[in-house]
Amino acid sequence: MDDNLRREVILDNYSNPENKGRVEDKDYIYVNTNNSSCIDNIDLFLDVKDNIIKDIKFDGEACAISTASTSIMTKELIGKTLEEAKKFIENFYNMIEERPYDEDLLNEALAFSEIYKQANRTTCATLPYKGILNAIKKYEEEH
Repeated sequence: MDDNLRREVILDNYSNPENKGRVEDKDYIYVNTNNSSCIDNIDLFLDVKDNIIKDIKFDGEACAISTASTSIMTKELIGKTLEEAKKFIENFYNMIEERPYDEDLLNEALAFSEIYKQANRTTCATLPYKGILNAIKKYEEEH
């Protein structure tokens, strides 16, 4: 992904985030994820049925990188099984940490392929992924 497309994807997902909104449904798993060194504070709401992620919503206050990363993550994970979601997340982390990864799995998340060059921004990009892994763990412990 070239630099212009990378910026466009991040800006679009920041300006027009998908799946943003609170959920008051008790069937959704709720987790909060935040970065104590900045403003990022994201509430995630996860709905899983029959081992498939049916919906993810998020709300809160976060920088452009965290908001865009959360928007992209929700779009990518909705409709996946928990195993597929974990594989996607593993590939995302591998990309961020400069380890081998499957580029074909990441789609818009490739916008963060060079975020490692700004080490302080990797926390912003990975924050929603830490949160969703906690939500998946919470779901698995309850089911």
